[in-house]
Amino acid sequence: MNPEQVVRDFCGAWVRRDLDELLSYFTPDAIYHNVPTEPKTGTAEIRAIFDAFLGLMELIDLEVVHSAANGNVVFTERRDHFRQAGKERFMLPVNGVFEVRDGKIAAFRDYFDLATWVRGSGMPL
Repeated sequence: MNPEQVVRDFCGAWVRRDLDELLSYFTPDAIYHNVPTEPKTGTAEIRAIFDAFLGLMELIDLEVVHSAANGNVVFTERRDHFRQAGKERFMLPVNGVFEVRDGKIAAFRDYFDLATWVRGSGMPL
């Protein structure tokens, strides 16, 4: 599978809220970095942060607006949609950079405005 399709499939998997499925897209030594925060390394740390997101939000939908690939590097422009129980849905504009190795995500960096996240979620990262 080409790197761009791996990333699109991963982004599309969030709506199913299956933590094991989400982690299946990553190499064991992967790095996940929400750039306003410290990076997470390895699937155990990534599992913990993804589990926290899934526990916080009843809806997570990563809408890929545009994507482009250069070899194993994939850039995405996204609109990430979230909803917490009892609250209004909010949208977070995000640019993501993914590095894919042997069909798995080896690095995933998201760039977004932290103030927009806090306004929408009511929570710091």
